[in-house]
Parts: sequence; structure tokens; C-alpha cells
Amino acid sequence: MIGSSLRELPKLRDYKRKRESSWDRTGGNNDRIFIKPVSGQIIADVKGIGCITHIWITMDCKEKHFLRKVLLKMWWDNEEEPSVEVPIGDFFGIGHAKTKNFISLPLCMSPQDGKAFNCFFPMPFSKRAKISVTNECEKSGLILYYYIDYELYKKVEEIGKMGRFHAQWRRENPCQGLEHSEETLHEPGFKGYNLTGKDNYVILEAEGRGHYVGCVLNIENLGKPLEWNWYGEGDDMIFIDGEKWPPSLHGTGTEDYFNTAWCPTQEFAGPYHGLLLGGGPNWSGKIALYRFHIEDPIYFQKSIKVTIEHGHANNRSDDYSSVAYWYQTEPHKKFPLMFSIKERMPRKKHVE
Repeated sequence: MIGSSLRELPKLRDYKRKRESSWDRTGGNNDRIFIKPVSGQIIADVKGIGCITHIWITMDCKEKHFLRKVLLKMWWDNEEEPSVEVPIGDFFGIGHAKTKNFISLPLCMSPQDGKAFNCFFPMPFSKRAKISVTNECEKSGLILYYYIDYELYKKVEEIGKMGRFHAQWRRENPCQGLEHSEETLHEPGFKGYNLTGKDNYVILEAEGRGHYVGCVLNIENLGKPLEWNWYGEGDDMIFIDGEKWPPSLHGTGTEDYFNTAWCPTQEFAGPYHGLLLGGGPNWSGKIALYRFHIEDPIYFQKSIKVTIEHGHANNRSDDYSSVAYWYQTEPHKKFPLMFSIKERMPRKKHVE
């Protein structure tokens, strides 16, 4: 399997380029499918040896917060449990059932207003690739347009020792920290100690051999203070192959792990990191960040546990949700049971 850099474009390849899409089989212009409420549809079922190279999706639904009510699932090589199970909006880079225009290397939301979703994570398979979209809206149908572009190869050696793509959604609403008061949270932000990491927010817990390639983290700031309502200062702690605290990968703060600095509110989108929702005054409201380990994958031979403190020493009690992306050998550890629709919904108010 040849990479995608500009230097490799001249290389001739004995591959077949294929696509699954929602094109109108009658020859008309109704190039979409309709998924009824509380039902799902397989949008790709490819047999052979190959790799998905690009996914484009756009959709419309009249039900509020449908981006959290529609689930995207993927299976590789006839496995029983999905390797991807994520609310569809979150999968493409922003939670809170929101969209906006942004560009990163593996994920992108394009105009109009970020409603065109793109994924460029390569997804190899040696026998079969299956993708489904499930509309869990109770009243509204889902109009879905899609492209799934992939390559087919003659030999399994073309995908070599490649891991299978995985993505998982998690949420803790709220995280269990200190009770937020109207007093400043500046002091709890710098006091206290965490010498175990056991109460950190868990982004990923996986078993097998593979490498973690990044995450999207969404935070709803539930603090009440009139001053210094900063949600950050939570160190990232990544435990590899069952190691004890302190882990070999121990960071210095929330904004630092996401490659920003100094309690940022300015929104930014780069190839490997970004702050897509910066929050309101005094860091209030909805936050969305991403960090992709494209140039620096985090390898594990037996297991990995990716965590981050919710505030320094886990003092904050905000609403956290996340998507983790990684590659690994199969079989993978069974995912936690997907949250109900009610449990997936964004909060209606900044503070409840």
C-alpha cells in the first residue's frame, strides 16, 4: 500500500479505485437515501482486500440535536462487535451537536456552515468492510448523502501489518469534582494533589497491540464563578502496557496537551490540533478541542489507557465527552454500552 504524499504520486499502482455512494439508481437527481425514524441502513458492504481512503457525508433532519441521535458504526473483516461506534457529528470533529467550518489533516467540516463532513483516516481491511448509519430520532427521518471511496488490492501483503481503525465515544456528565460555587475557582485550580490518576476522565481504554492517533474532547463548562471560571489545568496521563503511576507520558495541563497555551479562547484549526469552540465570557459554555497524533502516534503492545484530569487534581465538575481514534489488531476490547439518546444530548443551559 503506497502512501499519499506528493512525492509518491508519480508511482504507478496496480490497485482498483472504487466508491459506494447515494447516487440515484434511476438516473435522476435524487442522489440520497432516506432513513426512517428508529431504523438503520448499511451504506457500504465491501468484500475483498482494500482500504477506505475517504468518507464524505452530509445530511438533513428536522429533529433537534440529531447529530447526537444518529450513530455511525463500522466493522472490519466479519467481526461481530463494531470497531467504530460514535454519534455522527462527534465523529467528524465537533461535539455538542454543532457544526462549523474547519480543516484538519484527517477530519474536516466544509461549507455550508460545516455541514459537509469529511474523513481521511485510512481504514484497511483484509476480508470485508461494513459501515452503517442508524437514525435513532423518534419522529424525524434522516436524509443522507454520502461517498465512501476505497481501494482494492490483489494481495493481502498490500496492507501488510496494518492495524484496524477504531473510534469510540465516551461521556462523563458531570465529572466528579468539587461543587462549583459562586466563589472564584482560582484556588482549587492550583491546589491539591493527584498521585494516582485513578479519578481522571478516561478518553480511551484498549487492549491489544496498536497505536493511539488522537481525540476530540468536548467540554461544557458548568462553573458558576463570576471570576476565574477556567476549565483547564488538567494534566494528560497516558498509561501504556499496564504501567503504574506516574505514566511514561505525563503532561502539564489541558491546553498544553492540545498544543495551545495560556487559557485560550481564540478559535484555531491546524492540521494536528485545534480549538474549534472557545467558549464564552470567562470560559463559559461549550468548548471543543482536538489533538491528532499523526506525526507522533502513541504505541502500545498490550494495552493503553488515555486519561486527562478534569481540572487540576480533578477538582472541576464539568460535562466531558470525547471521541478517541486508534489502530490496533483484532479482536478489540468490547466497547462500553452506548449511551441512550437522553444521555447523549447536549445540555440546554450552561449551568444546570
